[in-house]
Amino acid sequence: MKADVVIVGAGLAGLVAAAELGDRGKSVLIVDQEGPQNLGGQAHWSLGGLFMIDTPEQRRMGIKDSHALALGDWLGSAQFDRPEDNLPRQWAEAYLDFAAGEMRPWLHEMGLRWFPVVGWAERGGGFADGPGNSVPRFHITWGTGPGVLQHFVRRCRAHEQAGRIAIKYRHQVDRIEMQDGAAVGVSGSVLAQDDAPQGAQTTRDVVGDFRIDASSVVVASGGIGGNFELIKKVWPTKRLGRMPKRLLSGVPAHVDGRMLGISEEAGGRLINKDRLWFYTEGVKNWDPIWPHHGIRILPGPSSMWFDAHGNRFAPPALPGFDTNATFRAILDSGHDYSWFVLTQKVIKKEFALSGSEQNPDLTSAKWLEVIKQRVLSGRRATDPVEAFKASGEDFVVADTLSELVSGMNAATGDNLISEPKLRAQIEARDRQVDNPFSKDAQMTSINGARQYRGDKLIRTAKPHKFLDAENGPLIAVRLNLITRKTLGGLQTDLNSQMVGANGTTISGLFAIGEVAGFGGGGYHGYNALEGTFLGGCIFSGRAAGRSDEIG
Repeated sequence: MKADVVIVGAGLAGLVAAAELGDRGKSVLIVDQEGPQNLGGQAHWSLGGLFMIDTPEQRRMGIKDSHALALGDWLGSAQFDRPEDNLPRQWAEAYLDFAAGEMRPWLHEMGLRWFPVVGWAERGGGFADGPGNSVPRFHITWGTGPGVLQHFVRRCRAHEQAGRIAIKYRHQVDRIEMQDGAAVGVSGSVLAQDDAPQGAQTTRDVVGDFRIDASSVVVASGGIGGNFELIKKVWPTKRLGRMPKRLLSGVPAHVDGRMLGISEEAGGRLINKDRLWFYTEGVKNWDPIWPHHGIRILPGPSSMWFDAHGNRFAPPALPGFDTNATFRAILDSGHDYSWFVLTQKVIKKEFALSGSEQNPDLTSAKWLEVIKQRVLSGRRATDPVEAFKASGEDFVVADTLSELVSGMNAATGDNLISEPKLRAQIEARDRQVDNPFSKDAQMTSINGARQYRGDKLIRTAKPHKFLDAENGPLIAVRLNLITRKTLGGLQTDLNSQMVGANGTTISGLFAIGEVAGFGGGGYHGYNALEGTFLGGCIFSGRAAGRSDEIG
């Protein structure tokens, strides 16, 4: 087999690159170790959030954003501090130019649309120059992850019909073929057909081999979030503490990081391996698709957050504020889990579950479904949230605090929660509700959040007393640590061309998406501002597809 360009991975980044290359008349072969049911990779399962700057959606919600404000937020979050961060920083600055300029018009012309309320993710660590978003920037695509993918799939299908693009499923790359220091193709194993459901683990039975010759090789194979053994090897113990014994997976098993080592063998340089972006609000999926399947709760700001012993976390370990600080606080407690305590009023308005399949109303792109689920549902949360509340092993629901504590202790078997201690902390918080001002940092943040129209409408419950039965039932949620994204990766220049150990680019060899740390080998630094994963896949795939150095 032969093509101008072979792309390893049929996820979002690979599809973006292929669509752009097809537009230029290049012949493209996409190979993927999974079957056609997994076209689109991890992006299919995403909420479809995109980080964009100073958009019409923001302005309609009264948000004043700017390139300068976003740059300050990004650099305060990234905290670049290594010599090898030079290219990642260039990628970050280039992405911000894109997100503040051409990104939205280009995607809008392609057909993408966004939910009108802009989300405020990763709200920060407490200081203006520290981590976090100063303003809401999380634009949920109408149709969620599939709504992002469909437009690039459509473009690739058109090129496929014209004979410019072909996709070879169940083709697992084992080697990047090199000649005189340049990439000239890939070779590997043909895997047996496996009709497992989308996202489910598939076999690795080999039924043949293959080789594809190409002028350029683009690696678009994703990160390591589904490979616990590889995570263990790069775990940043000094920075985050010991690796958790109990860890849920936020991605399918095929997110295995194989191509990182294969790319290194071909001469690529892997940097920032210890920079991982894992979440603190994972719950075990009661209806799992892949091994250790966890779902992340996207919380509003009102749930009270306690460690395994029932001690309330101190700021910035507040819901939705500073992921890395909260991660460290949980591990410092000596346990791998923590607790949200909340009410039905909070879960109704503030709980969202990450993922396209957990938001069928938004994924349907039908306003009637959104209104049914989020407006006309009375006291009920969305159907997926209520299903977790009823069937999820991490959820405890009770009419009284005594019953709630009994359920929490029974759920873990640790018997660490003292009712008097928990009651005293909740009562102290409840006393702060009577005034629109407070010395409690979380209550102050809730009142501040409700100054934003979007939060007041759909994401932040009106302050109320948790121990008032009228606001019940009481709910406790055991939160597990959950894998998600790899922030480090293969170092690349602004054309997405791989950089070798000697600092020079490798002819014909490119990396895009998560395998490249979403650009440069880690354009997030240590912290992600959210909406920058899909955004990074789109931006880096586009850069490769438009590069004069490719094909």
